[in-house]
Amino acid sequence: MAAQHIPPIQCLLTFEAVARLRSAGKAADELCVTPSAISHRIRQLESHLGFKLFGRADFTLTADGAAYLPAVRTGLSALQQTPSRMATKGRTRLRVAITPTFCRVFVMPRLELFRNAFPEVELILQVSIPLLDVTAEQADLEVRFGTGGYTDREHRLILAEGVTPCCSPSFIHDAGPFDGFGSAAEIDRAHLILSPLEPWGSWFNHCGLSRSEPQVGAQFNDMGLVYDAAASGFGVALVRPRLGAAWLQSGRLVRLSTLTAPSPHRHYICWKKGALERWECAAFADWLESALA
Repeated sequence: MAAQHIPPIQCLLTFEAVARLRSAGKAADELCVTPSAISHRIRQLESHLGFKLFGRADFTLTADGAAYLPAVRTGLSALQQTPSRMATKGRTRLRVAITPTFCRVFVMPRLELFRNAFPEVELILQVSIPLLDVTAEQADLEVRFGTGGYTDREHRLILAEGVTPCCSPSFIHDAGPFDGFGSAAEIDRAHLILSPLEPWGSWFNHCGLSRSEPQVGAQFNDMGLVYDAAASGFGVALVRPRLGAAWLQSGRLVRLSTLTAPSPHRHYICWKKGALERWECAAFADWLESALA
């Protein structure tokens, strides 16, 4: 049999465990993965084989599944007799376009968890430009930052955050004190850091101030650069508490208000119609959503 026709060993181990334990939860505990990973591995194996393995929710084997199980157990038993090694051939490539700061803050620190759960997925991350939804190449999935309502992609919301004004301790020393940063007088004596990604109108409206969007000030088109600029004493920036947690927890940024204002922009995971029928796309989308919960 050609190597490319051999199913991934993780899928075979999962099938054997579910068939033996009759429970996705127990199989997940035994294999040290999530129940969602169990479901995706079974779907992957069924897609590879071209037939259903389980017929009902109680994990009753289909006729094909029952016929296949002895061969799987024989093969796994044989592998246990000698040092086993995972095949690197036949890996599934998944291309994800993602905004840079979101990727650095939320995805990269957790990426090992995805790799451990789905080692057969060769993940390719590429930068997507926020609001413009521009990617270097066509991607299987996209994480977009914007107002939603996309007509060219199916999508679901994965992260919504409000914004709050923050600055460096040195800027408070030079331009403060500030008391909530909700008055026109406080805002007027501060340097506002600008970004199309985080319009100041959100904060002005929250404070009941009738003001147009400022036009003068340092401007950046990446949230990480906005937060770095504020931490470097450029002025006051609108910060998302979860996205900017590293800057806040380190003390490089200090909140000027305990309040947050709604933002028009949110993070969405997007895909072309039918993409989530591919097990690897559904696996990454579900993993990302659970990682942000």
